[in-house]
Amino acid sequence: MLYVKARQTGNPDMDRVGKIVFYEDKDFQGHYYECNSDCSELNTHFTCCNSIRVESGAWVLYERPNYLGSQYVLTRGEYPDFQSWMGYNDRIRSCRLIPNVADVFRLRIYERPDFSGQVLDCSEDVKDLPERWQHRDVHSATVQDGTWVFYELPDYGGCQYLLERGQYRRYSEWGAMNPRVGSIRRLQDL
Repeated sequence: MLYVKARQTGNPDMDRVGKIVFYEDKDFQGHYYECNSDCSELNTHFTCCNSIRVESGAWVLYERPNYLGSQYVLTRGEYPDFQSWMGYNDRIRSCRLIPNVADVFRLRIYERPDFSGQVLDCSEDVKDLPERWQHRDVHSATVQDGTWVFYELPDYGGCQYLLERGQYRRYSEWGAMNPRVGSIRRLQDL
């Protein structure tokens, strides 16, 4: 199988090779589709997705075409059914290879929109944010280094949101419907 580098940046540390295989049936059975780059419209390749094998790279999957809807962040490994990636159903309609998995991680979260209120600096995973910080809601964030995943619930559960380097003035800018963040994880190259 030919592997293709996704999102060539000119920086060898950021150019990534990825491969993900989508299966229509559970336990890696049935019709499958191999993908090695971003795809905004997967429903032309399969009707449903009940298992996934990530052979290389880190990926964000979306429930709707054009990188919209619920997000699921997957790293190398096997996912025998949609519950194993915390999916709500068997719909995966677009995917994107995450190019900038880093070795250095720095994140700043804020109690209020527009980078105001109390601040918490993170450089490690936070399994239970309310235990470490008196607020459960995060209204804005600045990703200084690395790529991070916000989870709606503690212990890395619930809805997932991918945050790449940049500033997020409001929770809606990372795709959330509300500011609830229960845990935070660094996206590392596994």
